[in-house]
Formats: sequence, C-alpha cells, structure tokens
Amino acid sequence: MKDLKHLYYFEKLLDDANNELVREAQAQGKKCVGSVCYQIPEVLLNLDGLFSVRLRAPRSGSLEMGTYYMTSFLCEYTRALLERAIEGGYQFLDCLLAPDGCTMINRCVENMELLKVNEKENFFYRYLEVPMKADENGLSLYVSECRKKILGALQENFGTDVSDDALRKAVERFNRLCHVITEIGEFRKEEFPRITGHEFHVLCMASYVCPHDLIIDKLEETLEEIKTRVPDSPKDFKKKYRARVVMVGSEVDDVDMIKLVEDSGALVVADRFCFGSLPGRQEIVLNDEEDVLTQICRQYLMACMCPRHMNLEKVLGRKKNVSEIAKEYHADGIIYEQMKFCDPWAYERMTGTFALREEYHYPVLSIDRPYSVGSSGQIRTRVQAFVESMEIKKIQGGKK
Repeated sequence: MKDLKHLYYFEKLLDDANNELVREAQAQGKKCVGSVCYQIPEVLLNLDGLFSVRLRAPRSGSLEMGTYYMTSFLCEYTRALLERAIEGGYQFLDCLLAPDGCTMINRCVENMELLKVNEKENFFYRYLEVPMKADENGLSLYVSECRKKILGALQENFGTDVSDDALRKAVERFNRLCHVITEIGEFRKEEFPRITGHEFHVLCMASYVCPHDLIIDKLEETLEEIKTRVPDSPKDFKKKYRARVVMVGSEVDDVDMIKLVEDSGALVVADRFCFGSLPGRQEIVLNDEEDVLTQICRQYLMACMCPRHMNLEKVLGRKKNVSEIAKEYHADGIIYEQMKFCDPWAYERMTGTFALREEYHYPVLSIDRPYSVGSSGQIRTRVQAFVESMEIKKIQGGKK
C-alpha cells in the first residue's frame, strides 16, 4: 500500500511527551492537564482553555531512579513515568490527575509529588477514588469525585468554565475526534484491510498525547486518504500476514509492540488495551434529561473494561467483550498481553486466556512483556510460533 501522507508526522509527535503541538497549545495560553489512566474522563480535561496529555515515557532507557523509589517488583510503566519525571521530562504539565486505578500508579504519582519534580509555582495534583463496581452506587461516587477533584480543581486553579453548556461543547469536540478514529478503525474489518494495526495505533496514540484541536484536521485528512487507499493485493497480503489477531491487555503505548507482532506475520485488527480505541474512542451520546457530568461518568464507568472492576457482570463481560470483538473483526486468534508485575492484568490474563480458549474456542497467546519492547527476539519467536499453530489448525480443520 502507498504510505499515508501524515504517518511520519504522527510518528515524530510520539517521540517526545513534550511534542511540538503541546508547545504550540501552551504558546496559545492553554493549560496542559496530565493524566495517567482511562478512568480520568478525558473529555473533562479538554474544556475551553485546556488540553489533555496521557503520560508516557517514549525512548525509555535505564529505570534506575524509578526502581530505587518503587522497587523492581512494580510495573515498568509506572517506574518509567517516575524516572522521566525525575529527569524533568514533564515540566510542561500544569497539573496531574490520577485515579486509584492501581496501587502502582498511585505510588508513582505520589512519589512525583513528594519529590517535587514539577517546578511550576501553581502546579497541583489530584487523586480520585474510583469505584470498583460499575453500578448506580459506584456511579454516584464517581460523579462526586469528578465534580470535586476534576471540575472543582480546574475551576479553582484555572478559572475554567465547568457549566453544563461548557461540558456539552467539550463532548461535541471529543465526539468529533472519536468519530474519526472509529471510522478509520472500521476499515480494519475488511478482508484485506487498507490500514495496518501499526498505522492505526500511531494515529490513535497521537490522539491521546496531542491537543485535539491541533491534530483533528490531519486525522480527518488521513481518514479521507484511507477511504480511497488501494489495499495490498490478496497475494501480497497473504505473503505478509498469515493470521488476524486481536490484542488484549494492559497499557500499550509502545507502537513497536504492534509492529513486532505484524512483522511476525499476524495483522493486529483490533485492540482492547489501555491507550487503545476500544473503548477509549467511543462517542458520548447525551440527552436533555440528566446533568451532563452524570452522563459522561456513566459512559466511562459502564464502558470501562479494566480488570479493577470486580462485579460479576464486569468479570464475565470482559471475556464476552473480547470474544465479540474477535468475531466482529474476523480475527483468527487473540494475544493476551500483560506488562510484567501488572497486578490487575496478571489475574485477568490468566482467567481471560482460559475462558477464551475453553469457552469461546479461540486460539490464545498469553505473554508478559517489558514496557519498551523494542525488537524482543523472545516475543517475536512466540508470535511466529503462535501464527504457525493457527495455520496448522486451519489445515487440520479443512481436512476434517
């Protein structure tokens, strides 16, 4: 396929947390609101005069200092964030919001606060208590926390307009972005997709770490380009990709992870991981009967597929959801990935792998991985073996 016009531009934006669009937005007088989890509703961080950035640590090397403060038994994502913060890599932030998504991310952000890694005079941190059950009681708590610790803090510190009208405008802008990413993702369902998993992940990642209003035009232009893009011929496609897979699991902001899988012969046709589009880029539908904040919080709480939610409907629903995604995107198999020492996803990966194999009858590859995959020979070998096993099953199934 012909290269996408803006792909290199998007890739360059991912090279640095303080990318050129972040600097441009701040030069316009906007405040940069940092977050570390899906459970901080992104749309609330993009009210007038604000823009959001999900934290990541591109090009991570040594994690010495992060490990010193957090030990080697905590996930590398949190250690990498703390390491980058100590290095001064997040000085561009104007505040940082964190949920109690897991103890590791809490420890990471608390260490940043205790070490005073940000030198801005009016910089502030907020920690949200997020419910572990997605029900009406949990929703009540979630709304209260978001109203007080997000909207209240933004209004108090930045003078942000947090009225229902302002929230509706933010939702409208957010939906425009989500619509573009979702429509691009629809092309992944094709028999011979006109966009690869690596390309899609680059576009989706850029939408999390750049001001939405400065990136939306190029995303929309890319969508129009993809609509007329000629996919690889069936012969070339089958040479390159011998199977279609869904990637499921914990935090993935390393686009090289998807590239490594696809270079090993498995096309990633859908994602269900942190920094992914399912459910991270679903549009928010509002009505006129409830206050806007409650509707926003309900969308995030009910759509969330994080394993920290422990009510039975969510536990069983997560496996069913992965099965439905695999069916919808015509996947041959599923890759369950988990960052090393990620507690919530360690248990979920084990139970999910078993359920998808035994109950839903999908081939599943279960792996744990470092934060920065690079060109991991071990993961490459395992993916290649997984692809071969799926090919053998297809041949055996054909004979039967």
